[in-house]
Amino acid sequence: MKKRLFILVEGGDDVRFFGRIIKPHFVSRYDSVDIIPYACTKREKVNKFLKSVQQMQNDYIFVADIDQEHSVRDKKQVLYYRFNHIDGGSIIIVIKEIESWYLAGLTGESLSSLHMQSLASTDEITKEIFNTLIPRQFDSRIDFMFEILKGFSLESAVAKNGSFYFFIKRYHLLENVHYSS
Repeated sequence: MKKRLFILVEGGDDVRFFGRIIKPHFVSRYDSVDIIPYACTKREKVNKFLKSVQQMQNDYIFVADIDQEHSVRDKKQVLYYRFNHIDGGSIIIVIKEIESWYLAGLTGESLSSLHMQSLASTDEITKEIFNTLIPRQFDSRIDFMFEILKGFSLESAVAKNGSFYFFIKRYHLLENVHYSS
């Protein structure tokens, strides 16, 4: 019997990314895959939701940016403090922020068509850096993000971003993955 998968993400940029890039890799494994933003939801409601998912014996992935924390371990401690029903094995920490995962998926061809410089690693990309890299032809960061998602390459992303590599490897979404940075 298949189960449901809930992917809890921080906000809209994460919803777009996980909906377009990640969800298709899970749909054959689960009866349903739901992406739920939690950043603007009260802590108590998120706790109740996590508890109910566990009670129904469904699966979840809890995604959070590392933000100002110095390590994945430190960020997980913050999450354990905030959410008393969270399972450490279900937490994925994005380093630094989801924008780093977007940029990691740009291939050489995509970068060239966007008139952007090549990025060997996106591990240090923040929202602020991402915003400075948006080519002038885009009216908004969301338009730019949609353009990235059109040609997103998992292979490129695992090579350029360590936390994305960890995610893909943990959930067996690609065979023979290699992180090169």
